[in-house]
Amino acid sequence: PAGPPPYDEQLLRLSEILGAMHYLRPLCGSTEGGLWRNEMEALLTAEEPDASRRARFVDRFNHGYEGFRSVYRVCTPAATLTIQRYMAEGAKIARDVSARYGKEK
Repeated sequence: PAGPPPYDEQLLRLSEILGAMHYLRPLCGSTEGGLWRNEMEALLTAEEPDASRRARFVDRFNHGYEGFRSVYRVCTPAATLTIQRYMAEGAKIARDVSARYGKEK
């Protein structure tokens, strides 16, 4: 086996960010529902990972979610700042991976 793709660490980080957003956005008043979980499902669908790699993605999503759930019970200025920073970081990762490794259809 060739091993994981070169962008795997970036997608693992994106998975963690998606998990954090899944917790933080509703905490801070968002009405997006399951948007961030759906984005995670879309990532998994696009990547078609084997069971081990899928488990790593899911673990990172859960780590992002639980990490903030254990700290924040209400929306605070720090939570709002984290959302802004993570949104920017997640968008950058998505752009970078797509631009560098995206497939033309």
